[in-house]
Amino acid sequence: MAAKPQVIPEALRMALKKAERVAVLTGAGTSTESGVPTFRDAQTGLWARYNPQELATPDAFRNNPKLVWDWYSWRRGLVQDAEPNPGHFALARLAGLVPELTLITQNVDGLHQRAGSAKVIELHGNILRTRCSREGNLVTSWQASNQLPPSCPVCGALLRPDVVWFGESVPHQALEVAWLAACTCQVFFSIGTSSIVEPAASLPSLAQGYGALVVEINPNPTPLTPKADFVLAAPSGDALPALVEAVWG
Repeated sequence: MAAKPQVIPEALRMALKKAERVAVLTGAGTSTESGVPTFRDAQTGLWARYNPQELATPDAFRNNPKLVWDWYSWRRGLVQDAEPNPGHFALARLAGLVPELTLITQNVDGLHQRAGSAKVIELHGNILRTRCSREGNLVTSWQASNQLPPSCPVCGALLRPDVVWFGESVPHQALEVAWLAACTCQVFFSIGTSSIVEPAASLPSLAQGYGALVVEINPNPTPLTPKADFVLAAPSGDALPALVEAVWG
């Protein structure tokens, strides 16, 4: 079925054309369009009996590290089978059309980078990376063995996915960059996110408080919808290419 043509408000088109600094926040919806199940929808098959919120915690890893490692290995396979969608590619193109664009994501799948976006601010880490559970250093290779999780080649501690678990803080540097982008941008996009999970959910209001126009792109209403200056009620894979085309042709 052909995508429904997107009507881009003239005021939004002009604001984006003049904007020197643009900030973008993306959430699970952008990845869902690529076939990546949301965090809570990913429980199928052997994993259907597990609550994801009980697996994605430091306590779960301490109590049963192999179970958590196996679950993330399975999820990693889902991510690696996915491909960036037109929304991802439109954002990569947008970065070359505005003087300054800051792309912030709650997603951990690396699809923005695969679409060509550089310097992506990952609030929740990246499932494709691995780090030491003791020292936090990224680890790209380790000695093969039957032990799961494998051990850090430097200190011997167990390795873990480089993601933010429940009960852990968002990386300070990533959050600092996100706050600064929200405070200084002229246009702020909230794309495919539920606008519930903090601290990301506060970024649009922060931007609006500093005078930015807030644009929500989401086929479903969220707590942000009644507060946004513009709402494009459509999937990002439809709305973003149409928006870029309407502004820059």
